[in-house]
Amino acid sequence: MVGKRIMENFLLWGFYFLTFYAFLPGIISRTFGFRVFKRGRAEREIALTFDDGPDPVYTPQLLDLLKKYDAKATFFVVGIHAERHPELLQRMHAEGHVIGIHNYVHKSNWLMRPRTVKKQIHRTSEIIRRATGVRSAYYRPPWGIVNLFDFSNLGYLQIILWSALFGDWRKRVGAERLKTRMMKKLRPGEVLLLHDCGATFGADQDAPANMLIALESFLEAGRERGYQFIHITDMIALTDRDRSKSRETKPATHGLFKRALIACWMGWEQVFHVLFRVKSGGEGSIFHIRLVPYPGQTLELSDGRRIEHKDPVIELHFDNHKLLRMMTESRSMMHVAIMLIREVQKGMPKLAQQLVGNKEYEHAKGLYGVSMINRGAEQFGFSVLPIPKGLFDYSTRLYLKLLLRVLHPSGKKRLTEQGSRLDPRIIAMSMDQFWGRYGAEANVKPEWKKTQLYEPKRHQGTRPELTPAAYDSANAAGAGEYTP
Repeated sequence: MVGKRIMENFLLWGFYFLTFYAFLPGIISRTFGFRVFKRGRAEREIALTFDDGPDPVYTPQLLDLLKKYDAKATFFVVGIHAERHPELLQRMHAEGHVIGIHNYVHKSNWLMRPRTVKKQIHRTSEIIRRATGVRSAYYRPPWGIVNLFDFSNLGYLQIILWSALFGDWRKRVGAERLKTRMMKKLRPGEVLLLHDCGATFGADQDAPANMLIALESFLEAGRERGYQFIHITDMIALTDRDRSKSRETKPATHGLFKRALIACWMGWEQVFHVLFRVKSGGEGSIFHIRLVPYPGQTLELSDGRRIEHKDPVIELHFDNHKLLRMMTESRSMMHVAIMLIREVQKGMPKLAQQLVGNKEYEHAKGLYGVSMINRGAEQFGFSVLPIPKGLFDYSTRLYLKLLLRVLHPSGKKRLTEQGSRLDPRIIAMSMDQFWGRYGAEANVKPEWKKTQLYEPKRHQGTRPELTPAAYDSANAAGAGEYTP
């Protein structure tokens, strides 16, 4: 019984190890394209890639064929083969092809320790460098199988997989059937996998002969249709350029993992609202509110008022569902800022209508929040004040940047580009200031205005018109929730 239990535990832990070390990374990389490039975005370009060479018989024939059709390709070489034929690497490089790494021996990464994989890659990289004077920037693991540590150990290499393969390593497929399979993938953006060597385990020695016959027909058909055959560096560049154009012309979208994270975040927000009695700031308003004792140091406001420690204040929160919609629909962070300005303009009088006559808030000394929006907030009537250095300042910065990263489809990029300019500040307004600006639209009774400091001619109970120019792109990048 004891021996059986030990065996069961051994098999169970073996299953866990294989799942997290091998199976899951492989599924994630193939399904979601995590840390790999496997398909391009192009109008008339197709990427050709060849594995397992170089071969002294078939690789020279392949290079002649590519030269005939002015086609470029990427060769993922096996180190032990490349070491024997450096002259073929030199020719590949001289004729404008790209050379990638395919391990020193054609062995699955699942069957090797991370250190062994790293040594194989480094050894092959050195062979390529000695032959061409250039280090490779690309890696394709044998059979496209990655393990858990490949994602971290290969940070300096781009992993390249493929969008189509054809079984061309088997001779019995035949040239005609191989051609038929390949013609189905004659379309822009494809990353095609073929083999110029049959000397690896499971392959037929003479299979590349069929590949060369089928490839010539494929190249001819591609030329007739106006397609261009390119190496992987050019395909990646075209894809990046297309993605940049797409980001400029249409809103970014959230990936599967991001959507799951957002769902969890929004779920937590609902729990937070219930636990801490956060309420709506008015029907359709961008604000949520709650009454709290002010937790910080004395605030000196622009109208001469003060908010002292433990004074009751109305704490402002943005509606993150609305913020998410803005960020998803926007074409840029400036666009987010413009939409946010409009929502705040509509939200302030709605907030006044929500507060007027509400006994819960009648003793509040002011509105209070924290925002990454710095310049321009004064035009809403807020005083913008620095957050004293300390734990609150640090935690607030961390939270608001995390919020931006979660809600915006390009949040990570925005933080990288403008992280140093995201500067959370305290946003505060006395109730006298608030009612002076927005009270008329809420039909505020005279007793709410008894400490009014503003001349009627100046405000006349109306809110000021705000223009998008009040917020530059730096502020737009910080469009986040007012308070945690």
